Amino acid sequence: MEGMLSRRWLLPFVLGVFAPVNASDWLTFGGDPQRTGWAQQEKDIDRKNAKDLALLWKAKLDNEARELTSLTAPVAAEWVVTPRGMKEIVVVGGASDNLFAMDASSGEILWKKTFTAEGKPTQSPFWLCPNALNATPLIGKNGLEQRVYTISSDGKLHVLDIHNGEDKIPPTQFVPPFSKNWSLGLYRNVLYTTTSQGCNGAKSGVYAMDLSNPERKVSFFQASPSGAGIWGRAGAVISPSGVVYAQTGDGQYDESAGKLPDTVVQLSGPDLKLADYYTPSNHTYLTRKDLDSGSMSAVYFRFKQWELLASAGKEGVIALLDAKAIGGGDHKTPLYRSPLWVNAEADFAGRGFWGSFATWQDESGERWLYAPALGAPSEKAPAFAHTNGAAPNGSIMAFKVEEKDGQPTLTPAWISRDMNVPDPPIIANGVVYAVSTGEFTRQWKPDGGLFNSKERAAQHTGNAVLYAFDSATGKELFSSGNTMSGWTHFSGIAISAGRLFVTTYDSTIYAFGLKQ
Repeated sequence: MEGMLSRRWLLPFVLGVFAPVNASDWLTFGGDPQRTGWAQQEKDIDRKNAKDLALLWKAKLDNEARELTSLTAPVAAEWVVTPRGMKEIVVVGGASDNLFAMDASSGEILWKKTFTAEGKPTQSPFWLCPNALNATPLIGKNGLEQRVYTISSDGKLHVLDIHNGEDKIPPTQFVPPFSKNWSLGLYRNVLYTTTSQGCNGAKSGVYAMDLSNPERKVSFFQASPSGAGIWGRAGAVISPSGVVYAQTGDGQYDESAGKLPDTVVQLSGPDLKLADYYTPSNHTYLTRKDLDSGSMSAVYFRFKQWELLASAGKEGVIALLDAKAIGGGDHKTPLYRSPLWVNAEADFAGRGFWGSFATWQDESGERWLYAPALGAPSEKAPAFAHTNGAAPNGSIMAFKVEEKDGQPTLTPAWISRDMNVPDPPIIANGVVYAVSTGEFTRQWKPDGGLFNSKERAAQHTGNAVLYAFDSATGKELFSSGNTMSGWTHFSGIAISAGRLFVTTYDSTIYAFGLKQ
């Protein structure tokens, strides 16, 4: 009895001492289910010392790229209790069905898991459908119980112990085999992901699995029988009350038949029932020009009395929607629709807004929105208050969210230096971080033929560069220069415990931070 009592009282003590609420974790793509890209508890790096960032370590991982897919964006957790003491752990997925857990302070591999896919794909791989592990993993923390969630190429969900990689539940079918699925999201024991491109014949849409159900019940929302893939980098966006949002791609629009391409859908919790939707009034033009909103994930945030959803896509326009009823009554009316910020040429490949946003509320209470813009800014757009040189290839665009005439609006605040195909930004402690990827984004040859993956990889236009910018002006505070020799495709940044993690196509992960 004495031993039982001591263990009974020890657990709350351990939880209280070693699992603080303010851990600077980065557990999912974008840092949280709302995909804000804001590391609220990260305080080590600021505007003054960001210039002192340096490479802490790099690790070449035993993983093979499949088509253009290599390593996922990283996720990370601190305050992980292990027999070897307290650890910060970074987790990254590999295209060839690998999952790696590393000591975030050194890059030492703590464990590696390789999944054996069941069955064979019926479709030959290419860059849209790599038949690979593609979704960014997720770390779930519940006291001392910390699990890693990932989807292998055959569509099975794997739930692993973060300490040793052991299975916590049997692998369970979550999405169709060899579908292309995107970043995992978790809300109250319900796991979400999205699918796109119809890979291996899979339907495009949103999937939810109730982990509290012994049968692991899966719900599915199909955006449109005619395609309309949901391929925003962050996957589904989940509000603090459990409402789910997703942006769809191109397809045949028929509102009465439930075909909703080029649309933002609002779904009720785990059952994924359609609650509302917003379709831009020019959706026919968007489909005709392949300027779909599938290239971005939305972001949820609060501003004054509003709950807002920001939406954008290849077109280069940003909309602010009422997150409670995004359609505005007629399914076509946003609270605010911006002018054209980027992609004046209406180019469907490597132009416009791609990836995901970042947003935060600064020290003075002002709300900011940051967007990765591919291509030159539109000459007809309103001027930014701060510019940092010409940006013909791409940039991070920063906006203040303000109230005008009783409605929320976006005011252009700054545009960054030129960036060669920027990936989604993140924000921590007054510093915006973003990676210039060096990717070759053209899809079609001058003669009309399609570039294959090898041809696109061979023509990459530079190496990946990590930048740090002042969140209020866009002034460059740090550049990694040529530190990362490789380029990257469809990745992202993680930040935790004063370290930034970036992955490249050559299956290398880099850690940057302040040297002690």
